[in-house]
Amino acid sequence: MKLSLYDRVLLTVSVFFLGVLTLRPIFEPKVAHAQSENAHYYIEPGTTMLVAPDKSKQVVGKVVVDLTNGDIWGFPTTQDLPYPIDVTKNQAPTSYPIYLGRFDFSAMHRGQ
Repeated sequence: MKLSLYDRVLLTVSVFFLGVLTLRPIFEPKVAHAQSENAHYYIEPGTTMLVAPDKSKQVVGKVVVDLTNGDIWGFPTTQDLPYPIDVTKNQAPTSYPIYLGRFDFSAMHRGQ
């Protein structure tokens, strides 16, 4: 069976676009991010002493800042470790946040 000019052009265009789709990742590889571009939280490295505003709790833990609204949260780890550990149980413990305060990002102005 002989292909008409229309069939040859259509086949050539199809092969071209399939080639573009196949070779595109080689020439434009996706950038790998260690943290999502839409990250809304900043986790402070290391641990620090967390003190609740009403002084009801004082414990070692991680500080997390919500970058969307400036809220500061502390997640107790009870030790100088980056995550909570409870050696008395076989299950991984859950660390519940303590509200520590807020950064007022809207009050920051340049050139003043």
